[in-house]
Amino acid sequence: MLILTRKNGETIYIGDEVAVTVMGVKGNQVRIGINAPREVAVYREEVFRKIAAEAGDTRDKQADQVTDPASHQNR
Repeated sequence: MLILTRKNGETIYIGDEVAVTVMGVKGNQVRIGINAPREVAVYREEVFRKIAAEAGDTRDKQADQVTDPASHQNR
């Protein structure tokens, strides 16, 4: 997992077509804006898990194997 630090207003690019911009930080919440082509699906985790569970998709099981990013902070 790649972990980056960005300030308010800064952007991260994923490939040539996806941009993730920090829109604001308030306490422990971060507002992000995602600019991606329509054919790229973008979901919040809870929505992704619900869709995967309804579809019986194995991606939900794989998502459980992803570790919490906070556990990598002090390494």
